[in-house]
Amino acid sequence: MPWDWEEYQREKEVKIPPSLKRWEEKWKSIKNKIGFPLVLVFFIILWLASGIYIVSPDEVGVVKRFGTMVRITPPGPHYHLPYPIETVIKPKITEVRRLEIGFRTISPGPPAQYRTIPEESLMLTGDENIVSVEFIVQYKIKDPAAYLFNVKDIPKTVKDAAEASMREIVGRTPIDEILTTGKFKIQQQTKSLLQSILDKYRCGIAVVAVQLQNVHPPKAVIDAFKDVASAKEDMNKYINEAEAYRNDILPKAKGKAAQIVNEAMAYKETKIKMAQGEMERFLSRLKAYEMAPKVTRERVYLETMQEILAKTKEFIVPENVEKIILPLNREEKISPLLRNTQPEGGK
Repeated sequence: MPWDWEEYQREKEVKIPPSLKRWEEKWKSIKNKIGFPLVLVFFIILWLASGIYIVSPDEVGVVKRFGTMVRITPPGPHYHLPYPIETVIKPKITEVRRLEIGFRTISPGPPAQYRTIPEESLMLTGDENIVSVEFIVQYKIKDPAAYLFNVKDIPKTVKDAAEASMREIVGRTPIDEILTTGKFKIQQQTKSLLQSILDKYRCGIAVVAVQLQNVHPPKAVIDAFKDVASAKEDMNKYINEAEAYRNDILPKAKGKAAQIVNEAMAYKETKIKMAQGEMERFLSRLKAYEMAPKVTRERVYLETMQEILAKTKEFIVPENVEKIILPLNREEKISPLLRNTQPEGGK
């Protein structure tokens, strides 16, 4: 008997009870009736669930309804009506953005490589010199709605405003101050001016810092400026040395002058006191003389002789040389003579 493959397959199939077949047919009929509505409900649920969104800690959620901003949401989970009814934008309000003006970073390195942009960096100073100023501007969002909807191109707006502010401040400052001691003041003035301009534009931006990166004369005259700077450093050095010498010598001179003045005042007071004392002594003698003239004359004579004799030298002359004229004003010549004429064994 020839082998029949189809009959073999029919025999192999599991026979399903009639009751199960009836339930299977009912399920197929129900599925055909509710299939499309079920799928539609499923997609509606997915569409509604698409409105769930989460705002990170460094962001805020700006919700738009048909393109118009309706609310701002803080960090955390939130819900908005699904697209296209509402959409959400999540700008990073704590991120500090950076703009380079006058140069561009080619490679962060290390070592870092930069390219100068002369049309941005070359500026005219207050004393009509040209200087190359390269600086950066750091800013962040302070008003998300204004940042997103008031200005079309925020980076270009900030760049143009920063360049204009720096040119205005540099145009009021001499080149010597720009190259040496005035950099901090220029940064602060530029920051204030830039913030006022951006506030007028209602950009919703807060300027964090304006930092000068490189300030130097143009390459064509940089050697001459170095010579001038070196000469000024020498001038300042000599001025400082002169100031140090003056600060050293003036106190000494003032002290010496004060000493001389004090000594003169002391001498003056001494002389005045001595003169007053002499005057009082004379007046006292005068009164004594008027009361006893003879006694006073003798006392004055004795005091005068005592004062004179105290300053003279005494000589003892033997009797045998008493007629010799002695050079009493020359002691060195009388001494040998006295020795030769002195008697033996006597004084």
